Amino acid sequence: MAKIDEKGRIVETATEARQGERGPTVRNMVVAGTALVIAAFVVVYIVYFGGAR
Repeated sequence: MAKIDEKGRIVETATEARQGERGPTVRNMVVAGTALVIAAFVVVYIVYFGGAR
């Protein structure tokens, strides 16, 4: 558990300070963002090069 020193600052051990985790939310955002960028490139490709044929 975090302790507060005399000056009011929070003091944690190195292990306590590293206990945050990214979780599945970050992974889902990266996958969704990448998929949207790929979809946007496909749309741009079709608009510019698909109509010529």
